[in-house]
Amino acid sequence: MPAVDRRTFVRTALAAAALGSVPVLDLLAVPARAAEAPPLAVRKGSDIAKLVRDTLAALGGMGRFVKPGSVVVVKPNIGWDRTVELAANTHPEVVRTLAELCLEAGAKQVRLFDRTCNDPRRCYTQSGIAAAIDSLRSERVTLEHMDPRAYREVTIAGGKALPTWEFYRPALEADVFINVPVAKHHSISRLTVGMKNLMGVIGGSRGKLHTDIAESLADINSVLPSDLTVVDATRILVANGPQGGRLEDVRRLDTLIASPDIVAADAYAATLFGLKPEEVPSIVAGARRGLGVMDLNRIRLV
Repeated sequence: MPAVDRRTFVRTALAAAALGSVPVLDLLAVPARAAEAPPLAVRKGSDIAKLVRDTLAALGGMGRFVKPGSVVVVKPNIGWDRTVELAANTHPEVVRTLAELCLEAGAKQVRLFDRTCNDPRRCYTQSGIAAAIDSLRSERVTLEHMDPRAYREVTIAGGKALPTWEFYRPALEADVFINVPVAKHHSISRLTVGMKNLMGVIGGSRGKLHTDIAESLADINSVLPSDLTVVDATRILVANGPQGGRLEDVRRLDTLIASPDIVAADAYAATLFGLKPEEVPSIVAGARRGLGVMDLNRIRLV
C-alpha cells in the first residue's frame, strides 16, 4: 500500500472512529509495501535553498507529494537546545525551503512541531527554526508547541516490541507527512536519521523504546508512514550524538538526500558515516518489515 493511500486509509479510520463506527485502534498498523526500485535523489551544494529545490526537482518536484488544499506536516528534528553549527537539529534553511515549496505546491496548511528533549521554547529558538519559519510571513505555516491532550493510544497490529503506543494525532491526520531529520551519530541506535525522527511525534516514556530500539522504530514507522523523507546532511554529527555540543564532532558535507522510501534514505545516509546499511539495526528491521528497501543496488538514483 503506497504511503499516500495508506495515509488516506488512516484518516478515514480516525474519522470513522470518532463517529463510533469502526475500531480504529486495530486499523492503523497496516504494513506498508516497499517499492521495487524506489527513487532516491542525492545532491551537493553550499547554497542550501538551491540545494533543497534541486533535490526535490530530481524527484519530480514538491507537487508530486503535496496537492492543492493539502494539510502538510513537516517534521524536523528540533530536539535540542543547540545552535545551527553544532548539527544537533535540522538546518533551519532546509526546513524553511521545504515549507516554502509546500506553499508553492498549494498546501492549505503547513504545520511543524517536535517533541523536544530540552525546553521546547529554547529548542525552537536556538535551532534557528522559529526565526526561519517567521521569515516566511505566511499564515498558512505554523511552528507549533505540541498539545499534550492530542495524543492517541494506537494498537500496533503485528508490533514486535510495542503492542500499543501513543501517537500525536495531528501527525496521523495530515494529508502529507514530510520527515526531515538531520543525520547524526547516536549512542544507542548507532545512527539517528529518518526512522528515529518519528520519536518526535509519539507520547509516553520514550526511554522504554531503547530496550529494543530497532524493532520499536519499525513498529512506530509501521503506524505512521513518511510520504517523503529529506535527510539534512549539510553538516553531520559523527560522534557524541544525539545531542552533540562540540564543533570537532561536526563534518560539513553540503549534502541532501530525499526519497519517498524512508529505509532507502536512511540506508544511503549510513554510507556518509562509513557504515553499510546492514550495520544499522533500525534499517535492517525496517527492511525486514517491508517498510522500504535497504539494498542500495535496488534503489533508483535520480
